[in-house]
Amino acid sequence: MRFTAPFQETPTEVLSGLVERVTFHSAESGFCVLRVKARGQRDLVTVVGHAAMVSAGEWITASGEWANDSTHGLQFRARFLKTSEPTSAEGIERYLGSGMIRGIGPVYAKRLVQLFGTEVFDVIEASPQRLREVGGIGPKRMARITSAWAEQKVIREIMVFLHSHGVGTARAVRIFKTYGADAVQVMSENPYRLARDIRGIGFRTADVIAAKLGIERTAMIRVRAGISFALTEAMGQGHCGLPVEELTALATKLLEVPGDLIVSAMELEVSEGTVIATPVGETPCLFLAGLYHAERGIAERVRALASGPLPWPAIDADKALPWIEERTGLSLAPSQAEAVRLALRSKVLVVTGGPGVGKTTLVNSILRILGAKGVRLLLCAPTGRAAKRMSEATGLEARTIHRLLELDPKSFGFKRNEDSPLDCDLLVVDESSMIDVPLMQALLRAVPDEAGLLLVGDIDQLPSVGPGQVLADLIGSGTVPVVRLTEVFRQAAQSRIIASAHRINQGQMPDLGRPEPGSDFYFVPAEEPEAAVERVLALVTSRIPRSFGLDPVRDIQVLCPMNRGGVGARALNVALQAALNGRAEPRVERFGSVFAPGDKVMQVENDHEREVYNGDLGIVERVDTEESELTVRFEGRQVTYPLSELDALQPAYAVTIHKSQGSEYPAVVIPSSPSTTPCCSATSSTPA
Repeated sequence: MRFTAPFQETPTEVLSGLVERVTFHSAESGFCVLRVKARGQRDLVTVVGHAAMVSAGEWITASGEWANDSTHGLQFRARFLKTSEPTSAEGIERYLGSGMIRGIGPVYAKRLVQLFGTEVFDVIEASPQRLREVGGIGPKRMARITSAWAEQKVIREIMVFLHSHGVGTARAVRIFKTYGADAVQVMSENPYRLARDIRGIGFRTADVIAAKLGIERTAMIRVRAGISFALTEAMGQGHCGLPVEELTALATKLLEVPGDLIVSAMELEVSEGTVIATPVGETPCLFLAGLYHAERGIAERVRALASGPLPWPAIDADKALPWIEERTGLSLAPSQAEAVRLALRSKVLVVTGGPGVGKTTLVNSILRILGAKGVRLLLCAPTGRAAKRMSEATGLEARTIHRLLELDPKSFGFKRNEDSPLDCDLLVVDESSMIDVPLMQALLRAVPDEAGLLLVGDIDQLPSVGPGQVLADLIGSGTVPVVRLTEVFRQAAQSRIIASAHRINQGQMPDLGRPEPGSDFYFVPAEEPEAAVERVLALVTSRIPRSFGLDPVRDIQVLCPMNRGGVGARALNVALQAALNGRAEPRVERFGSVFAPGDKVMQVENDHEREVYNGDLGIVERVDTEESELTVRFEGRQVTYPLSELDALQPAYAVTIHKSQGSEYPAVVIPSSPSTTPCCSATSSTPA
C-alpha cells in the first residue's frame, strides 16, 4: 500500500462495526482486509490489520488511523484489532454461514437462527444435542459443529488473553501460531520464552508482558532470562561467550536488580546446563551451552579428520607439478609449488592469504591434480555469490553450504549429517572466514570420516557475522597444516586496491595521491559529514556510472563502517533510496523502512524455509497490495514475503562492511568520518 504521507504521524482513532466481508485473510501471518459496516459511517469501510481468525458477521473493534491508498482509496489501518461474537440475528447468521464453523454453511445457518434466534451460540455450547432439532443435522454433523465451535472458542480466549496483556494483534497471531492452544499456559508460566521462540519478540517486549502479568522485577525467572538475553546479544556481536565480570555489568544495567541476584541466577543457569562456565586463559567466562558444545565439537571433529589416512593414494609431486603447469600454461611460484606438495600429503589443510596472492591458482592446481586421480570432489561456500564465483573460477559445480547439507525447512536442521554423510573424498570450502560456529559444526558433522577437508579464506577479513571466528581459531591452534600466501603477483600488484589492502594489513596508510588514468582506486576528500554525503550521492548517481558504465543500483555498493551517524548506513540508505528510486510505486512502509519495486534490499536474518540467508542481496520486483505481499529476486530466484514479515529485510543501497563480507561488487564507495578514518574514499572493481 502507498500512503499519501507515509512518514507523518497521524492521531489514533477507534473504529467498531460489523464485518460484512473478509476480502483477504492470511492464515500464516494473520494479515486481513475487511469490509466493515462501521458505526458513524454511511458506506462500507475497508479495514486492514491482523487477526488470527476473522469471519463475516463478527463485531470488530479496531484502533489505528485513516490512510488514503493510491490504488484502493480510503482505508482504516488497524494497529490493534479485536473480534467478538456477533449479537444480532443478522450478524449471527452471516457468521455461521461464512464457513468458519465446520458443518455449518449458509443453509444450516439460516435454519439454526430461525429455530434458536440469538440464543444459538448458547445452544451449540451448552445443549449441543438440541442441534438435531434442525432438519438435516444428524449425529455426525452435530459432532463436527460442536468440535469446531470449541476450537474457535479456544482461539478467541487466547487472543483476548494476549490483548489484555498488552500484546498487539500481529504479535498475538505469531504467538498463537507458535504455541497453539498452549499459548496462554506458556505466557502465564514463562513469558520470557517468547523472546527465545518467536521472531520479532525480544527480551524487552517479553519483559513488558511479564510486568503486565504481575512478574516482579526481582523474580528469578526474569533475572535468568536477562542473563540469557545478554549472552544472546553478545552472540549477535560475534561472541560465543563473555567474561563473567563483563556479563555481570551488562545484566545489572539491563535488569536494574542487585548484583547478588545476578550471581544467584548465573549459578542456577550453570547448574541446569543452560550456560557453561569455563575459563579462557585465566579469565572466568560464561558461554551459551549450545555454542560451547559446538566449538568443542568442531575441535574434536577437525582433530579426528586430520588423524586419519589420506583419501587418495600417494601422489608424486615432482611429476604432478610439471603436469599441472603444462595443462594450465601457468608457472607456479615456489611458494605455490610448495603449497601443492603440502596439499597432496595433507588430509586437512587451510589456505589463507589476502587479495592477489594466487589462492585461486593454487586451489585450481590442487583440484585438477586430484581430479585427474579420480578423487571425488565437492565444493561449497557460505553464500550464493561466493559459490557462484567459486564455480566460475574452478569450472566445477559449487553450492552454498545450506544447499550442500540439504536443509530441511520443517525441522530447520540438515538432512546431511554423521548418519547421512556427504559423498566425497575431499570437501573444499571457500570464503571460510565467513563461516560461524553453528554452521561449521553442521558442515563438519556431514564430512565422512575417510574424506579430506580443504578450507580456503582470508584471515585478515572481518570474522563471521554470526558467533565465533572459526578460520582464525583453526589457524591459531597450530593443529592443522596452514599455507600462508603472501607474495602479491605482478598483475595483481598493478591494482591500487590490492596494493592498498596489503599496505593497510602492514599497518601503513594507503597511497591517497592522485591516481593514474584507468586506476581502480580513488580518494575523494570531504571535510564535513554533510559534504561526504553529497559526494557519495554524486559518485553513486552520476560520476561512477558515467565513467565506468555501471548501473548505480545493481553494480555500485556503498559500504559503511557503522550503521549510525550522518555517513552511516541508515542515513545514506534514506538519501540514496530517494535519489535512485524515489518515484517508484506502489510503496509500503513497514518496521521503519520503505520498500518499492526496484529497491535494493538485504536479508538480515537466516530464513531456512525461504532459503535466503543473512547478508543476501536482492531487488524488489513487485509490491502486491491486494495480496499484501512483496516479492524479491535473489540471484535469479523469486522469494515472496508477507508485508507483516518485512522486518527480515532492510534497504541495501548502503550496508555495513561487516554485512558485506565475502561479497564482490563492480564498484564500492566507502564513506568515513573522523570516528572511523578521516576521509571519504571511493574504490571500484573490488572484492569487499
